[in-house]
Amino acid sequence: MHLVRRLLEGLCALLLAGIVLVPLAQVILRQVFTSPMVGAEEFTRFLLVCLVFMAYPLVVDNGENIVMAELRESLPTWLRGPVKVVILLCTIAASAFIAYATVITMQANLGNTTPTLKIPFWLFLGSTLLGFSAACLLHIVHGTKPPAADVGPNQ
Repeated sequence: MHLVRRLLEGLCALLLAGIVLVPLAQVILRQVFTSPMVGAEEFTRFLLVCLVFMAYPLVVDNGENIVMAELRESLPTWLRGPVKVVILLCTIAASAFIAYATVITMQANLGNTTPTLKIPFWLFLGSTLLGFSAACLLHIVHGTKPPAADVGPNQ
């Protein structure tokens, strides 16, 4: 699990570097060499989409996703546990549903590509599928063994 996390962090760092370097290269090529890079905007958008969805499992693993902690803490102690279970089940269901909907969308768009660079849509959607599938699994894991930060005297 640790190796997968490190690989995912490295991939996200590369995607972030691309988001910075592609527009920078576009500006330099356009201003200095008067020769813009065709498809730079499209490629940057692709990198951003991939970064957002590939980073989501890291957010879940760190316990930084929306868990409604303020709502739970405002409830009586006896009600916090059941609400936590409901929230957990909702996050699992939502992640699983989005992953499933992504598979259906991928199947419907297998032949579609982006207009300029002809990047297949399944690549965009693949990052969504991987991100939400991994998030769903992490929610399940956290349901059986909560992260250390989530376990406290009032939990």
